[in-house]
Amino acid sequence: MNALNSLLSPIKIKSMELNNRAVMPPMGTNLSQDETVSDANLAYIKRMAEGGAGLIISEIACVHPSGSVGNGHLGVYDDKFIPGLKKMAQAIHKAGTKTALQLHHAGRESIERLLKGEAIGPSAVPSLVYRKTPKEMTLEDIQMIVQSFGQAAIRAQEAGFDAVEIHGAHGYLLTQFLSSIANKREDEYGGSFTNRARFMIEVVTEVRRTVGNDFPVLLRISAEEFIKTGYTVEDVLTILPDLVTAGVDIIHASVGTHGSPGGVTSASPEYEPGWNVPSAKKIKESANIPVIAVGRFTDPSLADEVIARGDADFVAFGRQQLADPDYLKKAKSGHADDIRKCIACNQGCIERLMLEPGSSIRCAINPETGQELLYPNKPAKQSRNVWVVGAGPAGLTAAFEAKRLGHQVTLFEKEQKAGGQLHYASKAPYKQIYGEWIEWLIAQVEKAGVKIQTQTEVTENMIEKEKPEAVILAIGGEKIIPDIPGKDLPIVCDAWQILGSTVKPGKNVVVVGGGLIGMETADFLCKTGSHVTLFELMERSPVTKFTSHGYMLHKRLREAECKLVLGTAVESIEEQSITINTQGKKETFTPVDQVVLAVGMKPRNNLKTILQENKIQHYVAGDAQEVRRIIEATDEGAKAAWGIK
Repeated sequence: MNALNSLLSPIKIKSMELNNRAVMPPMGTNLSQDETVSDANLAYIKRMAEGGAGLIISEIACVHPSGSVGNGHLGVYDDKFIPGLKKMAQAIHKAGTKTALQLHHAGRESIERLLKGEAIGPSAVPSLVYRKTPKEMTLEDIQMIVQSFGQAAIRAQEAGFDAVEIHGAHGYLLTQFLSSIANKREDEYGGSFTNRARFMIEVVTEVRRTVGNDFPVLLRISAEEFIKTGYTVEDVLTILPDLVTAGVDIIHASVGTHGSPGGVTSASPEYEPGWNVPSAKKIKESANIPVIAVGRFTDPSLADEVIARGDADFVAFGRQQLADPDYLKKAKSGHADDIRKCIACNQGCIERLMLEPGSSIRCAINPETGQELLYPNKPAKQSRNVWVVGAGPAGLTAAFEAKRLGHQVTLFEKEQKAGGQLHYASKAPYKQIYGEWIEWLIAQVEKAGVKIQTQTEVTENMIEKEKPEAVILAIGGEKIIPDIPGKDLPIVCDAWQILGSTVKPGKNVVVVGGGLIGMETADFLCKTGSHVTLFELMERSPVTKFTSHGYMLHKRLREAECKLVLGTAVESIEEQSITINTQGKKETFTPVDQVVLAVGMKPRNNLKTILQENKIQHYVAGDAQEVRRIIEATDEGAKAAWGIK
């Protein structure tokens, strides 16, 4: 077993002594209230710090009102924020670790400020994300924001933080100045890369001046912009000496912007763990100061190897920290197999915050994250005989949580194996990690002492005879088979038969349904060499390119010459062709030697009536309630267990 000697080795950066080299990087939570630290913030950060990472870097703290991204994020532009921030620093210190406050200005990447006409940026160039234009900053504006960073750093010191991190990454204000795409200025802050770096260097200089020589200053920077014509790590290397001279003690080498294609700032499973380490290595070799590496790390052993090789001095575990705050403790105690590894789905930590206004941080596979105030830590007042029906993500999560709370739990699954739909979903390219997670969850449920009865379908007679005290229905969904003439022909099958390898892929394949199931099945078919055409009734693709997985999926299908035909219904299936209808125009599509039905699923909750009639306490979770994603399944499964009376 890897002893993790490098990852667990202490290090001192000026006045800050760290127990180990694991870092929790900044991640937005939207848990604060009016930019002030809330009880939810404190509960969340306390739980994160308990995991034992050497350094906890706070989420963004806005240095000036013009750079705010919303009331759910932290502020540090006024003394009124200091009491709350002090509580945050104290909570982290109580857990035995150190903390840095991240100083932030959104620039043009604030939809609230853009809509109000208050957003500022280096130039009047529209945001790549929001397509709206900020005001160009005057020289007076620039000096005002530089000073705001310095004043914010003083407040961080007063609040008891051990360091500050300047946010110069991901397309926010400092990155906007660096980028020739966002910065079209013709004065001393525009033009050459050196000139475009002037604002960042002035911010660092001012922060160093205000905090003194012994207080650590970190700089998070996107080593590569990851946009066509954007700057590269070679460009960044040219300004490193100036950044170090200005006062940077640690470089946090991130990557990309929120406008970069494919959501590279929160890389999907297509990117290997540690994929961005080469950037950190180049910066470390050039600057000769400590560097934090990032890049979908989930395994402490890999992080240890990176540090041991000298490629970086620290490793950031971002989404992994949300998936399992105790990952480091488990690794140190020899229980690495118990680590709940992040599956890079981005459902709770990125997409939820991005696509659901007013929502706060969650984790799709860890229902505790973001819900620390709701999460029950004590056993239930009364142990109940609980049946969980269905062993997919919702049922497995419900069974584990119910057992954790002291209930007597039996988990029933009518199929031969627990795991539900993820056994099929994990067959799609780059989704093996989903299968690894569901196997881990099954093992955890069994280790907890839950009895899993597979090949057992719960019936009304069983319920009436045994009368369990509580039942959680997590029986999932059932396939929707569209009533298309010809659907019973030998050339027709469904997505589950293809992904489950019970039907061999054809040569010229039509997939009916362009949603996630259809697109992932098409991706699978393309990888086997099939020529695939997808037909989708909706006018727009149901799978948005805005998410990292959606972007990569569309990209792969396009590169495989898979056609996605929108606004088209399949009206009938023949022996070697299909009839399609596009806005009232019918035509024959050929050649076709296989038709794969992938129009989705519908809820299945047929036992609910008998439970109501027998007055048995019951809950419905996951696809049995409504067909959705992993995050809804695990959240509802957990809350069903938490709600048992």
